[in-house]
Amino acid sequence: MILKVYSSLLLLFLVNSVWTRTVRQVYDDLDPEHWSHYTSECPQECICPPSFPNALYCDNKGLTEIPAIPARIWYLYLQNNLIETLSEKPFVNATHLRWINLNKNKITNNGIESGVLSKLKRLLYLFLEDNELEEVPAPLPVSLEQLRLARNKISRIPEGVFSNLENLTMLDLHQNSLLDSALQSDTFQGLNNLMQLNIAKNSLKKMPLSIPANTLQLFLDNNSIEVIPENYFSAIPKVTFLRLNYNKLSDDGIPPNGFNVSSILDLQLSHNQLTKIPPINAHLEHLHLDHNKIKSVNGTQICPVSIALEEDYGYYGNIPRLRYLRLDGNEIQPPIPLDIMICFRLLQAVVI
Repeated sequence: MILKVYSSLLLLFLVNSVWTRTVRQVYDDLDPEHWSHYTSECPQECICPPSFPNALYCDNKGLTEIPAIPARIWYLYLQNNLIETLSEKPFVNATHLRWINLNKNKITNNGIESGVLSKLKRLLYLFLEDNELEEVPAPLPVSLEQLRLARNKISRIPEGVFSNLENLTMLDLHQNSLLDSALQSDTFQGLNNLMQLNIAKNSLKKMPLSIPANTLQLFLDNNSIEVIPENYFSAIPKVTFLRLNYNKLSDDGIPPNGFNVSSILDLQLSHNQLTKIPPINAHLEHLHLDHNKIKSVNGTQICPVSIALEEDYGYYGNIPRLRYLRLDGNEIQPPIPLDIMICFRLLQAVVI
C-alpha cells in the first residue's frame, strides 16, 4: 500500500521533469535553418527562444490583452501582466497548447468568453492564480490534469463544473472565499483521479462533503473547522497527507478514532485547541501537534499498540512507524517521557 502511495506521489510531484524530457526531445531535432521562421511569427511583445521553439514568453510585459498565439506553441507564459479578458481570437491557431500560465493578471469571470477554455482540447495545465475570479470558470477542457486557482475571490463553484474532468489530478483553491455552502455533496463529482485537493485559507467551518475517493493529499489549513465527523476518512481510504493546521479543533470535536486511519502517513494538527494527543495509527510517520494546549504526554496511552506486545514483536513486527513528532508551543515540560521512546522506536526527531 505504501509503495503504491509513494509511486502516485512521485507521479504528481515530478511531472515537470517528465515534461522537460519531452520538450528536450522536441528541440533536439530542431533544424537551425528553421529558427528564422519561428522568430518571424513570434508576437513582437513576446520572446520566442530558438532553443525552446514550443514556448512563448509574454510574461512581465504590461500586456492588457493576449497576442495571437502561433500554432506551434505548447507552453504559454502570460503571468504578471494586466490582462482582463480571455477571448477565443488569440487561440484560433493554438490547437496544441498544453500549458498556460495566467497568474497575476486582472481576469474576471465576465472577462472570459464562453467556451474559450473548453476549446483548448489538449490543455493539461491551467494557472489562473492571483486574479479577480469570483467563481470557478466553466466550462473547462476535459483534458486538464492540473487546475490552479489560488488567491482569487472565488465564493461559488458552478454545478457540474468538474463533472467531466476525469484526468484532473490536482485542484488548488486555497486562499479564496469559500464557505461551507459552496461545497455541496456533488461539487467534486467526476474527479475520479484527483490526488491533491487544496482548500486551505478559506472560510470553512465544517469538513467538506464528498471528497473524491482517490485523494492522497488533503489540505485544509487556516479555516475554522471545529469537528471531524465520525468515520469521515472511510470515504477517502487512500488519504496519505492531511493538513488541518490553524483551525479550531478541540478534543470534543475529534471522534475516539477519528485519526486512527492506516493510510495517513503525515498528520498536521498544529495551532488548534487540543489538550491531549488523539489516538493515532501505527502506520503514521509524521505528527505535528505544536502550538496546542497539551500539558502532558503519556506514551502508554498514546501508543497505537500495546508496549508489552511490541516487546514480543521486536523490530520485525507491527511496531509504530512514527519518525517525527512535534510538540513545541504546548505546555509540556522536558524531558521526553521514557515510554514515548519505548513505544516509538523509530523516532528520529522529537521537538518539545
